[in-house]
Amino acid sequence: MSMAVVGMIAGMALGFAGYFGGFGAFLLVAALGAVGFVAGRFLEGDWEAGDFFRSRNDSRNDERRR
Repeated sequence: MSMAVVGMIAGMALGFAGYFGGFGAFLLVAALGAVGFVAGRFLEGDWEAGDFFRSRNDSRNDERRR
């Protein structure tokens, strides 16, 4: 399935949730979609837990060693 189709389905789900359930349902569907996206990335192996806890700039650590 192409990313355009996935985006369209996600947009339609958010639209239905917002229309029928109100803004709270819209936020719930959006939050659960984000959680599902992150979980999918972990399961595919694209992300690792250490990616979120490692600093991006290790130059500060190099300065402390000097």
